[in-house]
Amino acid sequence: MPRMLDVSEDVRAEIGDAEADRLLVGDNTPGSYDCTSCRTPGDSEQERTSTVLFVGDETAVLAFAHASCIPSQVVQVAEEQLQGAVRSITRSDAEHPEGPSTEQAVLGVTSGLVLIDDELHPALVVEPTGAIARPGTDGSRGDEFLQLLLEQGFQSAHRVDLMPSVLHGWSVLLAMGRLHAVLQPGSGGTPVAWWQAHAPLQVTEGWRTAATKSQTVLLFAAPAGAIGQQPREDLLRDALDKAAAAGLLVAAAMPLAGT
Repeated sequence: MPRMLDVSEDVRAEIGDAEADRLLVGDNTPGSYDCTSCRTPGDSEQERTSTVLFVGDETAVLAFAHASCIPSQVVQVAEEQLQGAVRSITRSDAEHPEGPSTEQAVLGVTSGLVLIDDELHPALVVEPTGAIARPGTDGSRGDEFLQLLLEQGFQSAHRVDLMPSVLHGWSVLLAMGRLHAVLQPGSGGTPVAWWQAHAPLQVTEGWRTAATKSQTVLLFAAPAGAIGQQPREDLLRDALDKAAAAGLLVAAAMPLAGT
């Protein structure tokens, strides 16, 4: 049965006319799917559905999303991130639990305002849901999340009330007032997503105003369990201060991309 499928010109150019036409007539297209944006079920026979092609250096993965969530598009992502996604799709981690590794952990991102020198700065706090292993290892060396970020140019943050240095080549993508991604330098100079929201995240009016004013976002990162889910910004700041004092916090400032 023909699907209610949207295939953008960019996606068609990547997968070829023959494959795009097969998708449109219902071949190789699942009727039901989990939306790659909002993660809720969708049905390409009942509602408009977008084809989303995730492209790494060597791997490409075709996914589906509600057309009301995101349009059909090609998304450039880091190869390691894409390989992790492929492994998580093809293996049930709940049925086959393994040791800590990159593909099991998900980066949780919280937005908030941080007071530095009597001025409010927009900030993102990143904390994985589990230990992060160095890509290509079995995780036996433990959680290397902070070390990996230090190697990328982040700096240890022993105090939250000091401005971190700018991390060149990285940026925070805000589109139509919502948070979409944190971008890092990719091969050939094209930015790729280090973290990408499943669905664009709402930020407060105050956060958006501060970001627009400074055109800079502060990113703080801590290992799993160091911050936790904090319901208020004052509690989030307390958790950040404690993580910094314990040597469990890294930080960087990065320019705002988008509006």
